Amino acid sequence: MSAGRFAPSPTGAQHLGNARTYLLAYWSARKAKAKLVLRIEDVDSPRVKSWASQQAIDDLRWLSLDWDEGPDMGGPHAPYVQTERVQLYRDALQTLIRTDRVFPCTCTRKDIQSAGSAPHFDHEPAVYPGFCAGWKQGDGLPEEGTYCWRFRAGDQSREFHDLVLGYRECVPANALGAFPVTQKNGEPSYQLAVVVDDAAMGVTEVVRGNDLIASTFRQIELYLALGLTVPQFAHVPLVCGTDGRRLAKRHGDTRLSLYRERGVSPMKIIRWAAISAGLIDEHADVENIESVIEDFDWGKLPEQDTRVDTDAFQ
Repeated sequence: MSAGRFAPSPTGAQHLGNARTYLLAYWSARKAKAKLVLRIEDVDSPRVKSWASQQAIDDLRWLSLDWDEGPDMGGPHAPYVQTERVQLYRDALQTLIRTDRVFPCTCTRKDIQSAGSAPHFDHEPAVYPGFCAGWKQGDGLPEEGTYCWRFRAGDQSREFHDLVLGYRECVPANALGAFPVTQKNGEPSYQLAVVVDDAAMGVTEVVRGNDLIASTFRQIELYLALGLTVPQFAHVPLVCGTDGRRLAKRHGDTRLSLYRERGVSPMKIIRWAAISAGLIDEHADVENIESVIEDFDWGKLPEQDTRVDTDAFQ
């Protein structure tokens, strides 16, 4: 059975841009009669806020979204919180170590920034210069807590057909370089955890912002290295302010929790999301979240980012 997913990160409040991505994932899955999984992605422990997981669930429910598996209802792939799934990530890491797909790296960000080559994607750090890549099986390990494990990106071209952006291709070794699959404290990276979880939970469609294409290529590398099936991807336009810049505090407060507190109707956001994504005409009636499902088609989405006047939701 095909499956989509919601994967909020509890590092802060969910906002207007998140809402549209969740709604698009929902409409796509429900039109395909696919199940939906809710997973809390809390592996970025230093930035996690104790209140944010429950608030995200409350925000999604307020938006009239529902799901078939998740931390609030259980399911066959429990647990649905990443910090409760750490052993799965450790097992995957051991597979990568045994197959010589990773190496320990003691480099600092300053080391990489000063010697790495320019990034090939927007919003990306310098490409790792390979200082520690000579490590091989049987070599000793650095002192615990001083290194992360980096994945040896391949020099073969990787490609995928995005449901919104079409054909995408890159050579990971050149465009991305070796990338971390753990942090120096031993915790798994976002890249590794997401791949392990999506595969284990049967996720077949991943909907995310178009600023994460580089992450997608990293994850494709990991899927293939671990012998897992690569899902389909839909990289959706970002939501920007009227100045064309990504939503930020300068554009006003777009937290969904604030809209809830102020009594804003969720239908206002649902209707805006459907219109801005090109799914319905601006004069169309939207009675409820389900009324958009029949009109959903990835081919209708524009590739360019969406500008929004956030004052319209106050």
